[in-house]
Amino acid sequence: MIDFLKELFVYSHQMNQQLCMLLTQQPAPERSISLMSHIINAQEIWNSRLEAISIQRGVWDVHRADQLLQMDQMNELKTMHILELVDLGSTLQYRNSKGEEFVNTAKDILFHMVNHATHHRGQIATDLRIHGIPPLAMDYIFYKRK
Repeated sequence: MIDFLKELFVYSHQMNQQLCMLLTQQPAPERSISLMSHIINAQEIWNSRLEAISIQRGVWDVHRADQLLQMDQMNELKTMHILELVDLGSTLQYRNSKGEEFVNTAKDILFHMVNHATHHRGQIATDLRIHGIPPLAMDYIFYKRK
């Protein structure tokens, strides 16, 4: 399972990187920048929860397009480090951005991180299309065919 999660995170990271590059190559829609910032913020927040460290990042903080590529790279390194150490069956008690308390397994959190990013990349693709910018082909199966 760890190997599969690593593969999913590599895919997610590569799609994030391609999308970040696209967003810096032309004037990008504000919503797309906001959603990409959200993807990156959420991964950083989940990483910090898995490592039981505190960070001062808001889930909807917006970053400049030229910052996103490096931020995503740092997240990927941190996530891969976590995957080397984590017990997938361990449980994590945490508070969400509204202060509500939850408990989930590390495995479910890690899968959620990938799924969450995929969901919002789909929203970005729609936003780009609305603004006349051809979106990237980001489906997992397309990635695996390469």
